[in-house]
Amino acid sequence: MKALIYAGAGKKVVEERPKPALSASTDAIVKLVRTTICGTDLHILKGDLASCQPGRILGHEGVGVVDQVGASVTAFKPGDPVLISCVSACGKCEFCRRLMYSHCTSGGWILGNTIDGTQAEYVRIPHADMSLYAVPKGVDEEALVLFSDILPTGHECGVLNGRVQPGSTVAIVGAGPIGLAALLTALFYSPAQVIMIDLDEGRLENAKRFGATSTVNSTDGLAAAAVKKLTGGRGVDTAIEAVGIAATFELCQEIVAAGGTIAKIGVHGKKADLHLELLWDRNIAITTRLVDTVSTPMLLRTFCAHKLDPKELITHRFPFGKILDAYDTFGNAATTHALKVIIEF
Repeated sequence: MKALIYAGAGKKVVEERPKPALSASTDAIVKLVRTTICGTDLHILKGDLASCQPGRILGHEGVGVVDQVGASVTAFKPGDPVLISCVSACGKCEFCRRLMYSHCTSGGWILGNTIDGTQAEYVRIPHADMSLYAVPKGVDEEALVLFSDILPTGHECGVLNGRVQPGSTVAIVGAGPIGLAALLTALFYSPAQVIMIDLDEGRLENAKRFGATSTVNSTDGLAAAAVKKLTGGRGVDTAIEAVGIAATFELCQEIVAAGGTIAKIGVHGKKADLHLELLWDRNIAITTRLVDTVSTPMLLRTFCAHKLDPKELITHRFPFGKILDAYDTFGNAATTHALKVIIEF
């Protein structure tokens, strides 16, 4: 089969690889129909994640059809269309029992990280009964790919951890796919203000279309003052960091109100300063999280009820034979205006 391989920092290649085989009775083999590229894949390619070693097939999102199942898999059979969760969960270990699937002792975020992922014609899914979802009848399967990762990530790591509530004020730093996913799901909770902050005016225009009440272009370095002005000088109840660099984390520290919450989503490959000399007496909370996908069933029901439509996040489509072009497009979003790219097999 053809697969996209991480070949070391800054290097990726398409290679022929053997079709994966079942290695445990709880496994399934899924034939991919669609996958996508995540910002985390770009972090891997930068060499930011030591857990992912050269030779790994990348990717942790996708929709496909079950090809084979192990003897212990009871929820799925060959031929079933499925959504692949970015997180694999046994459902039995201490962390799974606490609904912290991202820290499953035999799973977690392993696809495209410590085991081969979804940017290939076939993928092996451990703990298939807990790590796949049946595709609801009649849904747009292209949009469904976004439920593998970015929608539960934006919702859980940003909105739920950020304690977004009716009438609250929210700032989302980073109007890329994850930031926009946080915006879409923050609107479930009727915040009074959602302020989107980014360097890219095109992405800020998208944010307005998706429901942001205000936008701030941070190019001039005066974003904190602009947010303070929009909030009457108090700052925001929730500051969601959706980029993963030091500057955006520090901006969140500047704009969070007393008693507020900074919710970290972005993947950090380098250190970022925490200014306790300014925050020690502010009664704030800072949360970190790897998505657990516990909200995926709710998000799917919301999608099926036509209360959530993320399809406009998809801006580009490529056949798998042009996946290297897809990476170039996604990695140069400032010039290509890419949000999510869909790769079809």
